[in-house]
Amino acid sequence: MSDTTQYFLEQSRLPKQWYNIMADFPEPMAPVLHPGTHQPVAPSDLAPLFPETLIAQEMTTERHVEIPAPVLDVYKMWRPSPLIRARRLEQALDTPARIYFKYEGVSPAGSHKPNTAVAQAYYNAEAGTRRLTTETGAGQWGSSLAFAGSLFGLEVQVFQVKVSYQQKPYRQALMRTYGAECIPSPSNLTNAGRAILAENPDHPGSLGIAISEAVELAAQADDTKYALGSVLNHVMLHQSIIGQEALLQMEMAGDDPDILIGCTGGGSNFAGLVFPFLGQQLRGGRGRRILAVEPAACPTLTQGRFAYDFGDTAHLTPLTKMHTLGSSFTPPGFHAGGLRYHGMGPQVSHALQLGLIEARAYAQTGCFEAAVQFARHEGIVPAPECSHAVKAAIDEALRCKEEGQGQTILFNLSGHGHFDMQAYIDFFDGKLEDREYDAAAAEVALAQLPQLG
Repeated sequence: MSDTTQYFLEQSRLPKQWYNIMADFPEPMAPVLHPGTHQPVAPSDLAPLFPETLIAQEMTTERHVEIPAPVLDVYKMWRPSPLIRARRLEQALDTPARIYFKYEGVSPAGSHKPNTAVAQAYYNAEAGTRRLTTETGAGQWGSSLAFAGSLFGLEVQVFQVKVSYQQKPYRQALMRTYGAECIPSPSNLTNAGRAILAENPDHPGSLGIAISEAVELAAQADDTKYALGSVLNHVMLHQSIIGQEALLQMEMAGDDPDILIGCTGGGSNFAGLVFPFLGQQLRGGRGRRILAVEPAACPTLTQGRFAYDFGDTAHLTPLTKMHTLGSSFTPPGFHAGGLRYHGMGPQVSHALQLGLIEARAYAQTGCFEAAVQFARHEGIVPAPECSHAVKAAIDEALRCKEEGQGQTILFNLSGHGHFDMQAYIDFFDGKLEDREYDAAAAEVALAQLPQLG
């Protein structure tokens, strides 16, 4: 094994296809249901929200989908992203473990989100869409779609969860720089937003509410479509570029991960890294431990129920079977805004139900401690979301030290924290608190799950 720190693929080796885990699951996923009839959705049911090509990708069971040349051309602005061996962190931990991370913070928007934003913007532009509406939590997805929209000539309207809108003003500035409109949610622009504000004018917002607002506006205009940054199958498909590159880069390193780690909110960066490895395993390759790490204040995988639920608070979206805390559940306003979602992506939920992955929940102060430790040795300040993956990687490396095992750990550092420095200020000033999971509120929300008869 070499002493190399960074592993770069030549752009000529950039994968030309996305990978689809649906082809390799040992059991099929439960169908997506129409919210009114509770029957499996047809492509026509999704047409008001998505262009035809994305609907086909949402439903396909083909193992590979070709990446269009214009999308590959944009990817080459920052892809392939580096695989980095965290040698200084290993030394600081005095662990026999080998720690690698795939660094997605090199994208123009600073996270993994452009991998799907560029694809969705391209397909919408090809279909004649004029405007895209979307939601965002921390702002990584909103800024990524704004970036992609600017490249393909699309107007972008972003509903940002109000608490994150207030916490992260520079994300707003980045979206506006790319030409998008950023609106705190809940807002007075939609029926869904007005209904929430009528009950609570100071509502902090949630991703479920912001989704409702974006979907409502998209469904009202023929020239407008909706774009989602996580959860859906076609998003996981586009993110598979991460893991496919990592497979090649681990070969370059002469190593192979025993443990794969990603943070989970809707599941996109986690799936992007681990699904290509998991697919290899399901086709007869070696087994690995796969850890999905979530916030303890919004513990969808570890505390949620596996059931059919709406993806939004106003119940405008189809029903998907997923781990959920209930569509009306509002998580507390912790700093990892991208992980404040009541449900988990159906593919990630299905993988957990099949016993293919493990789930773990962490409180935010411990994650920030791990993020600072990582930054002081590796130089990169993690986004609050992926600080959960950093903590899990450190915990696993310390376990290896205790057990005397030289295992290989690979995690996805899905974005930098340069727009999240107020969270770090709060941490250093002792103002960052561990927010409690409101189990009683989740029970109320779960009692309202749709009854399917």
